[in-house]
Amino acid sequence: MAVQLESMAGLDLPQWEPGAFIEVKLPSGRVRHYSLCGDPRERDVYRIAVLREEHGRGGSKELHEMAGAGAVLEVRPPRNNFALEPAAEYLFLAGGVGITPIVSMIRRAEQAAIPWRLVYGGRSRSWMAFADELLSLGGDRVALFADDVEGRPDLAAEMAKVPPDGLVYACGPAPMLDLVAGLSALRNAAQLRIERFSVAAVDIQGAPFHVELARTGVTVPVASNESILQAMRARGIPTSFSCENGYCGTCEAVVLDGEPDQRDTYLTEEEKSDGFTMMICVSRSAGPKLVLDL
Repeated sequence: MAVQLESMAGLDLPQWEPGAFIEVKLPSGRVRHYSLCGDPRERDVYRIAVLREEHGRGGSKELHEMAGAGAVLEVRPPRNNFALEPAAEYLFLAGGVGITPIVSMIRRAEQAAIPWRLVYGGRSRSWMAFADELLSLGGDRVALFADDVEGRPDLAAEMAKVPPDGLVYACGPAPMLDLVAGLSALRNAAQLRIERFSVAAVDIQGAPFHVELARTGVTVPVASNESILQAMRARGIPTSFSCENGYCGTCEAVVLDGEPDQRDTYLTEEEKSDGFTMMICVSRSAGPKLVLDL
């Protein structure tokens, strides 16, 4: 499903660059991240594509059911952890919904007359969003691989064609990205840029501790087998969250006192060492108590 978002006041929306995503807060309180797949030059609208997952965590189903003309959503300004960097040539590798951040990158490369190729895989052609549009734009520069027709692409062969001054951008399911990362390590890891929509589950277990929520003065015990987020939700304390696996940054909290045991993949190693913030969905306390600005 394609969703078009506009300002309720009719104002220009914040600027963005290819690879950016927005954070959408649904009526239920769920927070989800969606890659922008429109044209950055269009300041009056954001465009996203949302695949309905019947057995997911509920966010896509909720958006499908409530989206329509006049529906109101809270949206945070775009962020970009997958920026398109200058290169002499691009190879874009997309799997499934991983095509969404790639679409605007391809348009940008085309506008700049920079050579590019796309290798795009999916379960079947009917599940491959933007396929016809991309074929129309790129012709034989676009290689589609539906599992039920063409099978899986030879990613090693595709990556071997990239010149030393080219870059590879990859987004898709974890097994595909793990394969791409392994191939890149054998060749030139500096050429690879990856966007992961999910990561392997993080171990949240550890010694029990207490967390004080400074804004209310409430102290919450956190058991050895639960996260701070889970402990808060179990007591009806609302807070923003999304991935629940430490990679999206939605639940980031400022640490006022104590030492966090950082287990996320969102913060840099320097940020983790500073201990100024933490992700409460996976990270714990290195001591008996933490004080958070919540």
